[in-house]
Amino acid sequence: MTLCGQTALAGTAHAAAAKDSADSAIVPTAYELQLLYADRTWIWKNGAAYFAQGDRHLRAWTSGQDTASVAAGRWLVTKNGKVCMELAWRSKAYTGKQHRTCYSHRIQGENIEKRKDPDGEWYSFKRSPEGLSDEHRKFETGDTKGAQFEEARKLVDSKN
Repeated sequence: MTLCGQTALAGTAHAAAAKDSADSAIVPTAYELQLLYADRTWIWKNGAAYFAQGDRHLRAWTSGQDTASVAAGRWLVTKNGKVCMELAWRSKAYTGKQHRTCYSHRIQGENIEKRKDPDGEWYSFKRSPEGLSDEHRKFETGDTKGAQFEEARKLVDSKN
């Protein structure tokens, strides 16, 4: 799958030109983005998010000192290079409304860059060859933190 994703992203025949004409960047297709995210767990400092493949279900959790939060929702990709997460977070103390967070992606040469919308700074997401600081290194194949999600969910749902 990794080789397939690299091959798809290295080719630019199906990608649209980036809106920012000052860049020589191109926008990855929805299919190319799906190869990067589907059936992967994004590892965070105090949590993770799992991007399910078939139904695009998304679940996430965080756990800090004496706190736990969980979220459920979905993820989507767009034809203009975005991956969006629609999640409703909850903890023992609060239940949030569903909120959409999107990240734009662009390809510069053989490297993929990413930024949080609407105006985050571009940063290296995946280089070719892969770099030690690439954000994509924080993505693991499969639902690798499902047990931790369930532990956090039980803490949030407990009556104590």
